Amino acid sequence: MTAEIMLKTLLPARPSYSCVLCRRSPFRRLSTIKCRTRAMASAVASERESPAYVVRQLNEQYEKAHKAFEDNFWATKMNLTGNSSAALAQTKTDYDTFLGDAQNLQAVRDALQDTQLTPQLRKNLEIMQKTFLCYITEDPKATAMKEKLNQLEADLGQSRNQMSLGYTNPSTGKFMKASSVQLRNTMRTDSSEDVRKACWEGMRTVGPHVAAQFCEIVKLRNKLARNLGYEDFYDYKVKTAEGFSKRELFQKLAPLEEATRPLMAQARKALAQSKGQSAVQPWNISYSLSGDIEREMDPYFPFEEAVDVWARTFAGLGIQYKGARMRLDLCDRPGKYSNGFCHWPQPAWRRDNGEWVASEANFTSLATPNAIGSGKTALNTLLHEGGHAAHFANIDQGSPMFSQERAPTSVAYAENQSMFLDSFIDDAAWKGRYALSREGEVIPWELIKRGIEASHPFSVFTVRSMLAVPFFEKAVYELPEEQVIPEAVTALADSIEKDVEGGLAGRPLMSVPHILADESSAYYHAYVLAEMSVHQTRAHFKRKYGALVDNDKVGKDLEEIYWRPGNGAAFLELVQQLTAQPLSAGAWVSRLKQSVDSVVQQEEQDYLQAVQTGPRIKPGEPADLGMHVVLVHGDDIIADSEKAGSIQAATTLYKEWLRRTWPATS
Repeated sequence: MTAEIMLKTLLPARPSYSCVLCRRSPFRRLSTIKCRTRAMASAVASERESPAYVVRQLNEQYEKAHKAFEDNFWATKMNLTGNSSAALAQTKTDYDTFLGDAQNLQAVRDALQDTQLTPQLRKNLEIMQKTFLCYITEDPKATAMKEKLNQLEADLGQSRNQMSLGYTNPSTGKFMKASSVQLRNTMRTDSSEDVRKACWEGMRTVGPHVAAQFCEIVKLRNKLARNLGYEDFYDYKVKTAEGFSKRELFQKLAPLEEATRPLMAQARKALAQSKGQSAVQPWNISYSLSGDIEREMDPYFPFEEAVDVWARTFAGLGIQYKGARMRLDLCDRPGKYSNGFCHWPQPAWRRDNGEWVASEANFTSLATPNAIGSGKTALNTLLHEGGHAAHFANIDQGSPMFSQERAPTSVAYAENQSMFLDSFIDDAAWKGRYALSREGEVIPWELIKRGIEASHPFSVFTVRSMLAVPFFEKAVYELPEEQVIPEAVTALADSIEKDVEGGLAGRPLMSVPHILADESSAYYHAYVLAEMSVHQTRAHFKRKYGALVDNDKVGKDLEEIYWRPGNGAAFLELVQQLTAQPLSAGAWVSRLKQSVDSVVQQEEQDYLQAVQTGPRIKPGEPADLGMHVVLVHGDDIIADSEKAGSIQAATTLYKEWLRRTWPATS
C-alpha cells in the first residue's frame, strides 16, 4: 500500500469536531498518521536498498530469465510442436540482457559496500558480481552484436537440425536417412566396408552444409570479443569460463599433446600391421578396434534395461538428486538435435528463508534401440548426462547463479563430474555386476579380456580425437577475417585432423555440434582437462578406498567436495582439495603407457570379485535416487515415476513402449 493510498484511507471526511478518543484535533491526528506513514515508507525504501533485498530480487529475475530460455532451448532442440527459433533467439537475448545489465552489476557493487554483510550475503553477492562481469557489455555496439549472434546461431541450429543427413546404400543406391549418432554407430559395427565408407561420407556432408553460416558467426564472434578487449573469441570464452587465458590453456595442453604424439604414431603403425593398411582409413578405425567385440558385447547391454541399470549404478554410489525432476528423451527421431546433452531449466538453490529449490533437468540422447551398440551408447549417455544432473542437483548455495552451467562455471569442472561417472562402464568391476543379458547372464571374462586387448593399445586415439577439436577452434578464431570463408575453414579442419589425429578423422571436425552453438563453442578443451581430472580422481579413490563401484563413500566425497560448492570454488582448487595434488596429465599418460598384460591382470581380479559380490542393488529392487523421472519421446509422455509409483515401475512402462515401437528390443 503506497503512502498516498494510506492517507486517503485514513483521512476523515471534513471533520468539525474534536476526536473524543484521543482528545486531539483531527488535524493533529492526521499529522501523527503522516509521520507514521513516512516512517513506514522509509522502512520500505530501506528494505528495498538492503543487500538482502538486492540478492532476493536478482535471484528471482535470474531464475525467470534462465527458465524461459531453457524451455525454448529444449523445445527447439527436441523439435517439439510449436517450437520457434525466433522465440529461442528472443529469450536468449532477454537472458543475455539481464546478465549484461550494468545496473545489476552496480546494485551488487553498492550492496557489497555494506559493512554489516553476513558471510552468506557476501558470498551470494560475490558470485553475482563474478557472473555479471562475464557478460557486461556497456558498449551498445557489443550488445547489438550479441543480439545478432543469437539470431544467427538459432538459424544455424535450426538449419543443422533440419538437414537431410544420412548415407547412400552402396548395394541399392537408396538414400538412408540417419543422424550423426546413427552414422557413427554404423561405422563402428557394420561388417561392410562399403557401408562404413558411405556413412563416413555422409558425416562429411555436415561441413559444407554449415560452413557458410558458421563463417559469418566466427567473424562476428571475433568482432565481439575484440570489442570487449580480448585477443579473439576463444580467448574470451576461456577467460570467462575458466579464469585463465587461451595462451595458458594451451600451455596446459602442450605436455599431453607432446607425450601422446609418439604413442599415436606407434598405435597407427601397429593397427596397420595387425589388420592391414585399410584399417587406418577414417571409416574403418572404430570398426577395426571394436566391430566384432562390439557385436559380441551387445547382448549384455540391452537398450531397454539402460535406465534401470543407470539408476541402480548411481544408487549404489549413494547418489541422491534431492527432489529433482528429470525429463529424459532417449530415442532418435527426425529433426532432433544431433548430440546428447543435459540442461537445467530450474537450477537448484536455497532461498534466504532456508527453503530448498530442487532442480529440473532436461536430458537427451539419440538411441536407435534395435541397432547394434545402441544399448551401450544409451547407457554411456545416461551415466554421463545423469552425472551432470547429479552434480547440479546437489549444488547447495544461496543463489541459482551458483548452479547454472554457463560462465563463470568452469566447463572443465562440470565435465569432470559426468566423465568420471561414465568411466564406470569400461571397468570390469562394473561389468561383472551390471552388464547382464536379457536372460540374466553376466558378460563373460574372456569377452572383456579380448576387448581390453583390442582397445587398450589404441586408446591414445581417443586422446588425439579430443585434442583435435580445441586445436581446430583455436586455429579458426586466429584466422585473418578475410580467410574466414567456407573453403578455407573446411580445408583447415582437414589439415588439423591429419596433424593431430594422424589422418582424416572418423568424426569430421566440422560435424562436431559443439563448435556451432554459443554455449558450447570454444570449450571442447574442457573435456581434455576434465579427462585429466577423471584419471587423477579415479587414482585417488583407488588409493583411498580400494574400490569405486557400489561404494557410497565415493558418492559422499563427490557430493561434499566436488558438487556442493557449485561455481563458488575454482575447478583446479577442487581437484587439489579432493586428490591432494595439482591437476596434471600424469595419471592419464601413465594409464596409456600401461602394458596390456598389466591391465588384463588388474581388471580380471576386479571382475572375479564383482561376479562373486554382485550389484549392491539387484535387478528388480528399488533404486532410490530421490528424484522424479519423466520418460518422453518428443511431445509424448511415455512414463512418469510419480504416477507409476517408482522409477522401476516407470522403466517397466517404458520397456513396454519400446517393445511396441521397436520389436527387436524384446
